[in-house]
Amino acid sequence: MDEKKDNQELSPLQKARLKYSPKIPQILQNISAVSFEIGDQSLSVDSFPQISLNPQLRLISQDLETLSKPLRVGVVLSGGQAAGGHNVLTGLFDAVQELHPESRLFGFLNGPSGIPKKKYIELTKEYLAPFRNQGGFDAIGSGRTKIETPDQFEEALKTCQELDLDGLLIIGGDDSNTNAAHLAEFFLERGCKTSVIGVPKTIDGDLQNENIEISFGFDTACKIYSETIGNIARDAISAKKYYYFIKLMGRSASHVTLECALNTHPNLALIAEEIQENKETLVDVASMIADLVVARNEQGKEYGVILIPEGVIEFLSDIKALIKELNLLLATSGVHSKNLEELHSFSKKIEYIVPLLSEAAKSCFMLLPSLLQGQFLIDRDPHGNVQVSKIETERLFIHVVEEELCKRRKRGEYHGSFSGQPIFCGYEGRACLPSNFDADYCYSLGRLSAALIRHQKTGYMAAITNLNKPAALWKAIGAPLHAMMGLESRNGKLKPVIKKALVNLTSGSFQQFTKLRELWRLQDHYAQPGPIQFFGPKEIVDSIPLSLQ
Repeated sequence: MDEKKDNQELSPLQKARLKYSPKIPQILQNISAVSFEIGDQSLSVDSFPQISLNPQLRLISQDLETLSKPLRVGVVLSGGQAAGGHNVLTGLFDAVQELHPESRLFGFLNGPSGIPKKKYIELTKEYLAPFRNQGGFDAIGSGRTKIETPDQFEEALKTCQELDLDGLLIIGGDDSNTNAAHLAEFFLERGCKTSVIGVPKTIDGDLQNENIEISFGFDTACKIYSETIGNIARDAISAKKYYYFIKLMGRSASHVTLECALNTHPNLALIAEEIQENKETLVDVASMIADLVVARNEQGKEYGVILIPEGVIEFLSDIKALIKELNLLLATSGVHSKNLEELHSFSKKIEYIVPLLSEAAKSCFMLLPSLLQGQFLIDRDPHGNVQVSKIETERLFIHVVEEELCKRRKRGEYHGSFSGQPIFCGYEGRACLPSNFDADYCYSLGRLSAALIRHQKTGYMAAITNLNKPAALWKAIGAPLHAMMGLESRNGKLKPVIKKALVNLTSGSFQQFTKLRELWRLQDHYAQPGPIQFFGPKEIVDSIPLSLQ
């Protein structure tokens, strides 16, 4: 690990970012003089009897005795990358050192599997120095593995006991923090002293609730994507001959698309939650986009910018029903899944699956181009579900819009030319240099996590609130993990997992979007926000997500 970082060249900007001092809330300035008071009581959950009575905790200032012995803390990065992760590590490290100068921090390597496998390194001041305010998760690596089997839980327990850990910090999204809840529950059952704390990480922005205002990485990703969208919009209005279909990250929610739309003013932005509310089908959306193309053609415009959340396909009523049937048919433990794997010819796979579908699902499936049919049948996640993120939705919409426009041309209702260009904004938003907002937010999350561990709290997520105010006025709470749970289908069975937060159609940000989108539809009000700024006017360098405003 040390050798890997030594071989990397730091750009002048990266070197300058090393010198940045994150802004933190007043309450977290003196980490040795804070405690917690009980806030709202959460409802109990049968699946988590040990942690189900955890109340909300509010961080308060309180004179305390100096910590008598050093803390030993483990940390793991779980799931996909999100800008700011390294600042959670440095915020945690600095805080435990302030609590006791002999405290030690251990980083488990390459995701949660490093815990049961006991693969870790000690994170020292010298080791962490080149990672401050930097992008990526390469300080210790990440992974999508989970601690799920009884043997894995036992090995994780053994690792934490052998390292004599006071706390284990799990930095991840909804699945990773669900895993944190199960670990906290298991450790309490077995009398293990290790506190388990989660940190809200996902660029999708769907880890939100009454205690979590936004997950870290969302702000940076949206700014990166908005720069690209703004540049592409400028190209569209310059070349005047392309319709850009831009797919954006957002597996189950449209938060990224909504934020980027507010930043860039596209001609159309699909919001999956609205499509679901209106029970729209693939044909309905194709007609809506075709209407836009025809209307702009009548104004002499053969170009436009359309934003598409990657998970929108699941919210179309007909596609949603199809996916539900396929998920039940092809659960990893099912006979149909095994039979399908044994068929090497794609045409044979289709011949096998089509007779098993209902008439409605069959009709929808046969409307899809062959490439999409394959993605529905072949690409499946570890839970046996369709991997929506791998479905090239932007190409699907270009295909169905072309077909609809062809029909209209034959009827004499459209006389223009349509050239759809697919673009996917994805991984480039995950490991970039964090915005000031994410750098500050993540450093504060690390410090808050240290306070939770110091006070032996377990089964909580570190949460910073009041984020629409200056950093000094931010507040800090411990949010009970069990209170975030809902039931979700995994391998054909309902299991408790942290609920994904969808776009609230009554929220201020969505209402602002609905007021402006008709203006953006035919007129070219494209905004070009440009790249993330780290130096300059405060209103630019310290800007926060529009959805928080």
